[in-house]
Amino acid sequence: MSKIETFDDFVKVHGLLLTASGLPRPLHEQLFKKLSADNFDGGACFQIEPCEDGRQRRLVLTSGFAGKESDVFLVDHAWTFRLSDAYKQLQEVSGLAQRMAVLMCVNGDLNVDEEAEGRTSIEDTGSMCIEDILEHELCKAKENKDTVRWLELDELDIDDDTLLSLDLSAKFPDLLALSLCGNRLESADIIFQEVTKFKHLKALWLNNNPVVEKCDGCLADKILQAFYGKDNPGQHCGSDHKLHEVTSLDISNRAIHNLANKAFSPAMMPSLSYLNLRGNSLQENSASELLEVLKQFPSLNALEVDIPGPFGESAIVILESLPKLSFLNGVSATKILEAGKHVIDSILEPRLPEWKPEEPLADRVVNAMWQYLMTYRLANEEKIDETPAWYVMDELGSALRHSDEPNFMVAPFLYMPEGNLASAVSYSLLWPIQNVQQGDECTRDYLYGIGEDKQRSARLTAWFHTPENYFIKEYEKHRKELESRSLTPPSVMSSVTKSLIEGDRGPLRVYTDIPQVEEFLKRPEFILTSDPKDAHIIWTSMQIDEDTKKATGITDDQIINQFPYEACVVMKHHLAETVQKAYGSPDWIQSTYNLEVQLAQLIGDYYIRKRDGLNNLWILKPWNMARTIDTTVTDNISAIIRLMETGPKICQKYIEHPALFQEKKFDLRYIVLVRSMNPLEIFLSDVFWVRLANNPYSLEKNSFFEYETHFTVMVQLLRRINHKNTPDFVREFEVEHKVKWLDMHERVTKMIRSVFEAAAFVHPEMHSPMSRAIYGVDVMLDSSFKPKLLEVTYCPDCTRACKYDMVSVFKGEELRGSNFFNDVFGCLFLNETTHVSPL
Repeated sequence: MSKIETFDDFVKVHGLLLTASGLPRPLHEQLFKKLSADNFDGGACFQIEPCEDGRQRRLVLTSGFAGKESDVFLVDHAWTFRLSDAYKQLQEVSGLAQRMAVLMCVNGDLNVDEEAEGRTSIEDTGSMCIEDILEHELCKAKENKDTVRWLELDELDIDDDTLLSLDLSAKFPDLLALSLCGNRLESADIIFQEVTKFKHLKALWLNNNPVVEKCDGCLADKILQAFYGKDNPGQHCGSDHKLHEVTSLDISNRAIHNLANKAFSPAMMPSLSYLNLRGNSLQENSASELLEVLKQFPSLNALEVDIPGPFGESAIVILESLPKLSFLNGVSATKILEAGKHVIDSILEPRLPEWKPEEPLADRVVNAMWQYLMTYRLANEEKIDETPAWYVMDELGSALRHSDEPNFMVAPFLYMPEGNLASAVSYSLLWPIQNVQQGDECTRDYLYGIGEDKQRSARLTAWFHTPENYFIKEYEKHRKELESRSLTPPSVMSSVTKSLIEGDRGPLRVYTDIPQVEEFLKRPEFILTSDPKDAHIIWTSMQIDEDTKKATGITDDQIINQFPYEACVVMKHHLAETVQKAYGSPDWIQSTYNLEVQLAQLIGDYYIRKRDGLNNLWILKPWNMARTIDTTVTDNISAIIRLMETGPKICQKYIEHPALFQEKKFDLRYIVLVRSMNPLEIFLSDVFWVRLANNPYSLEKNSFFEYETHFTVMVQLLRRINHKNTPDFVREFEVEHKVKWLDMHERVTKMIRSVFEAAAFVHPEMHSPMSRAIYGVDVMLDSSFKPKLLEVTYCPDCTRACKYDMVSVFKGEELRGSNFFNDVFGCLFLNETTHVSPL
């Protein structure tokens, strides 16, 4: 296709991209005109405003009315990169870190100077601040032609002398509730003196004051006696009529333990329509008791509670129990029931960036960028790019904040002015999907098209502070379930599989597409054939399913080098699931979560580790990608969640303290030969090898982007290979760490057998008499020299086993690389045990 000159040319080249973007058809020609003229006219229609004390920005429409689907705007991409290059680019590309820091609101110093000034002067200005608060409350009540009945004076450094000087009872004679939490009150006598001056007081909070510990409950008894004792039997009655007028009641975070109270009843507050009970334990009531109490209020139509919390774990259950509610946590009851959302919250606080004053701009940007990044993959007719591209929209696009009910849509678009991919330029398209008025904030849905079936509420944690207690409970349920599982290893049975060559049977015909087998399988018992229909043995790197069998003529009478359902060990999410179903959480596999279904449990684990001050470094791995493609190490919960967008992944606790060899990280590749799954007949090749990282190991944050620091697979990625002969490695490792390799080897072999025992137990359907296979098992040692399972690989690359000769670490025998597949085939098909050990 030549250069695009007409609208028809544009549609012909970009038709699929236009459809994928979702841009309404009437806007296609308008888009073409703006792209042709390079017309970025958004600046004339929108304005960027700071918000959240300058730690976020928002986009506001300034050009008057914008009708639904009436216009389309071009948004440039300020930064496009591969994740592995991000940190390096921020350091090396002139002006990039500065621009990104301003765009992401991390260019300042978090008002450190102002905060410091506030801390130094608080004692001098504290009383003035309190007086300002009191004056504000009085003015607000006067404007509403009412009196102050609720007063919160929390964490204002009020001491006994200050309390006396305030003379609160004279200023607020009609006060019903007073909170003095978190102050410096010590004298029970002064508190009693001041509090009992109020004639109508119904509620008092003194939590987190020194007097609470000193008095051990006696102050509460003394105050209650003063208000409700026999000397004042009717003091409280005069204010009851005022409770009848209460329509809105916020008693959140008041350390309330019991809601079943005479004062809290429909008889006392028949007009109550809004109630906020967040942050109270209510531990003396069951969920059913609490719901029964609230059922009695005839006018209650809006409720705010913690979910999960004292009222249970499901918004739907609460709404079904309280059918008169119109709003729960600020969200329409109808919408909650339609969406089937069990956990809802309308007041999620944004996850604002945090940093230290001395932190470099590049580090700040890397931490904050997950709030802004978007992603795509390039593809052509032949293949899709294995590594995703990430990008940041320009200042206008990045100012769009999230809404569950957005008024704008954003979609990436690749414009090819010369009609080919080589000329492509990436943009984002922005258009209104609702009518928008001048002055309205412009928003988009960060999770467009993602519903609760794809864990929408949990995924919002990338941008908002979601209810931690919900996720912690989900994690605790998951942990208890794992703790309940255990598998008793079956006894090891002697081999029952017979050799395929018996008597006068001629050589076995082998079809293979693996170069090393073609080159090195030289035993007279096997001959190669180019026709799979003619073979006794199919030894291939491709997946053999029913469609492949039909296409190639392979039959059920031929032996294949793969077992049915072997995905239960060779796909990372299935491997973790298989081990967990059999053993729960053995110490030889790190905590692992399938992010497609276990995101809530992972977030709970993350929150608990953060709360307890534990290391929170995780590694994300695609389900079924080799060579560490799209694999990331991070301690950022937003990053973990956003990385789900580039394909299904597991999230696994990173081994932050591995055993090192000469200060470098390493892992071990073992070759496991499987003759039978029932009974389990598995063998370990005497050939194994070490894979070394190129750089010294580090836990510095900027090192997480350094492939050659944290990963060991170099050959396929054309990186420098740090090859080490296995016997030399073992000998030097023993000297460096003063350990015996045999001790570690015994633990490794026990672990490997456990993996395949788990597979045989959880998936008995994996057994097939017409299957034989080899698997690569990757293992890492932690700093205590205990093995950790990394992954199991189908039909592993054995180039290294064939290329290098070595001496067996334990038997002292020479292992010639050219004989590797001769030994493998001898074990699997002739029942030999040359250079292998039964497990």
